[in-house]
Amino acid sequence: MTSLAQPRRSAAEQARLDAALIDLFENRITFNRELGLKVVRLWPTILVRLDMRPALVGHFHYGRLHGGVISATLDALGGTALMAAITERHAHEPTEQAMARFVKIGTIDLRVDYLRPGLGRHFIASAEITRLGGRVGSTQMRLHNDEDVLIATASAAYIVS
Repeated sequence: MTSLAQPRRSAAEQARLDAALIDLFENRITFNRELGLKVVRLWPTILVRLDMRPALVGHFHYGRLHGGVISATLDALGGTALMAAITERHAHEPTEQAMARFVKIGTIDLRVDYLRPGLGRHFIASAEITRLGGRVGSTQMRLHNDEDVLIATASAAYIVS
């Protein structure tokens, strides 16, 4: 009996793909670069860091993180988590072929729950895939401050093909 499974990309190719995903998230998506979003890790769960700075303040008196920054961070993270999951679904593909799959990804729906004021020196966001179908993917995201206080949660749906 022959196996139809294709071989997984090599460790070197996986490292190349991981670097391409991080570059896409941190640099090529220029809004993420403006926000200062940095990937802490891709696997097994993607984590992103956002350092607080004056340009991100939403409330001048209290110095809280702007709600739009929170929303944009969680949205960007959810989409990138799906990108990473798609590369795992097609683990035999080389970097260029895997990266080409992302051109149609877009947010369909996003719901953010602001639980506490956005106070902190930095923030860490995490995402979990709740569903990855052939056309739509869903995620749940969380944003914690530097004291591990949960600031916001979000759920989102994305078109993935």
